[in-house]
Amino acid sequence: MDHAWLFSLIPLLIGVSFLCVGVYGLRRASALRRSGITAVGRVVLYDTRRDGDGVKYHHPVVAWTARDGREYTHRSMLGRGTVPPGFGAGRSVTVLYDPTDPGRFEIQGWDSRALYLVFAWVGTALTAGTVLLLIIRVITL
Repeated sequence: MDHAWLFSLIPLLIGVSFLCVGVYGLRRASALRRSGITAVGRVVLYDTRRDGDGVKYHHPVVAWTARDGREYTHRSMLGRGTVPPGFGAGRSVTVLYDPTDPGRFEIQGWDSRALYLVFAWVGTALTAGTVLLLIIRVITL
């Protein structure tokens, strides 16, 4: 029996993983836009990290005061290779946060749905393409 078809499970696994990350991010962003509260925040500093290839990613750390008067300081999940104008340390930014979990927030103009859309589209293409190939393989056996 030929087991070569098992290798097609690799792109299927990658596709499903990308699709899950994309859908999770889009749902999270959508929920935050529906029930989130805006606040004026300030970029306190940048948490700069290097990936395995030595590329730097800058994650802004933002502080804001919630409507209940509490102070929050959180690091953005999304890092960028460069800091765009208007997002330097000490600059004011608009923050959209979840009042029940202020750690769930996004910085308007910094965080983008585009990344999650790319993950969802690539995941959909890999998953659908691999499933289609597997169906064709089963039919032609």
